[in-house]
Amino acid sequence: MKDQSPDFAETADGDIHPLFAGAPQTTEFRKLRKRIVRQVREAIENYGMVVPGARPAQGGRGARWLVCLSGGKDSYTLLAALTELQWRGLLPVEILACNLDQGQPGFPATVLPEFLTERGVPHRIEYQDTYSVVTDKVPEGRTYCALCSRLRRGHLYRIAREEGCSAVVLGHHRDDILETFFMNLFHGGRLATMPPKLVNDEGDLLVLRPLAHVAEDDCARFARSMGYPIIPCDLCGSQDGLQRQQVKAILDGWERNRPGRRQVMFRALMNARPSHLLDPRLFDFAGLMAAAADDDAENSGEVPALR
Repeated sequence: MKDQSPDFAETADGDIHPLFAGAPQTTEFRKLRKRIVRQVREAIENYGMVVPGARPAQGGRGARWLVCLSGGKDSYTLLAALTELQWRGLLPVEILACNLDQGQPGFPATVLPEFLTERGVPHRIEYQDTYSVVTDKVPEGRTYCALCSRLRRGHLYRIAREEGCSAVVLGHHRDDILETFFMNLFHGGRLATMPPKLVNDEGDLLVLRPLAHVAEDDCARFARSMGYPIIPCDLCGSQDGLQRQQVKAILDGWERNRPGRRQVMFRALMNARPSHLLDPRLFDFAGLMAAAADDDAENSGEVPALR
């Protein structure tokens, strides 16, 4: 379907959503914005993220998504792209931005509430001191990320239920997905990565990643151009030496030597061939048989011709 909507999150009378106020008017930025929005829209459509007939949100308002906002470049880009699609009538869901303040030392607690309030974005800010739990449970010298992530996810699921949301929406992008694939390959002994859409263990919520096709560099350029107030993800001091950083360095090296390598590898994740892998649970190797030889040739005693 051809998109005939206004060009820059504008209505017919020229209004613009406050989230895009002050956006650069350069051709380069407009191309970047359009590419990101197009890729987000493609991911939403390709993976069926808007589920027809999904249970209505609380109060009968229709589908509602809890869009998780950490204050990093990726989550800002996610919120902007989804808001634009919604503004243009291309995303029939209600958006509720949510930030979970986990009590990390130095976290600027006022940045996101002020940002969202000034721009008229519906939101919920939740404080839960998971940082103290993590530092108490994780031995010194180990990274906090695994336990921190599990605790954060549990609180986000709870908030989604309380707010009547049908989906928790995360800001993982193409490069996160690639890095996770190689971490599983190098350290987990399996071919797996972050899926763009899954159902939680309880079966009552979708987990969505609409930035699945968007490059990390595009997120960084977009957030920087918009001047969004970035909150770094190193406040707990646990980021050095992570396996993910090592994998990222490997991918960076490949990309420098052969630009475009990341996108080629990402396309491979969308083009899996179970018959050319080694997992008998995905392909019936035992039932794979060659075509039966011609009975006449078998019974004639003739030597089959070589091919």
